[in-house]
Amino acid sequence: MTIYGNAISGNCHKVKFVCDRLGIPYRWVEVDLSKGETRTSAFLAMNPAGQVPTVMFDDGRPLAQSNAIMQYLAEGSDLIPTDAFDRALMNQWLFWEQYSHETAIAVRRYYAHILKKPDGEIDPSLIEKGKRALGVMEGHLAARQYFVGEKLTLADLALVAYTRLSHEAGFDLAEFPAVKDWVRRIERDLGLNS
Repeated sequence: MTIYGNAISGNCHKVKFVCDRLGIPYRWVEVDLSKGETRTSAFLAMNPAGQVPTVMFDDGRPLAQSNAIMQYLAEGSDLIPTDAFDRALMNQWLFWEQYSHETAIAVRRYYAHILKKPDGEIDPSLIEKGKRALGVMEGHLAARQYFVGEKLTLADLALVAYTRLSHEAGFDLAEFPAVKDWVRRIERDLGLNS
């Protein structure tokens, strides 16, 4: 299996987290977004949307979208709850991550940290939206260790990818102590360095 990804992308980190946690072997191909490498005819033949991560399996089948890739790779593992309702809760958080979390925190990180734009050139609503997302997480984590049930699931892996980098977007996790503790817990569970 080959992962076409970019090392600065939290969405790409999510796929790597699953592979590393489950011991799934892979080859990483770094894709330089700034050079238009997702817009080549070869890349678009794998993923017409021209996005990373994209996985190419050894049998020639491609798969895109980080959360879809994660679910496929983790099928039958302890990262996906066996209880149907808990699986639905996990999916609830996976959808929320892409719609409400990533669209603020990852987008602001891209402008502030990657493109190095000054605050005055970045949509100010991204801070409010990101703080609202972190506030939702704070409330949910106030009485629990993980997002679903009592153990690590794909919901945690998806949400930690950009949350652990939120300082690069201008967010201070000291304002969200339950989230900050959760990030450290998930990083420990995954064997990541802070």
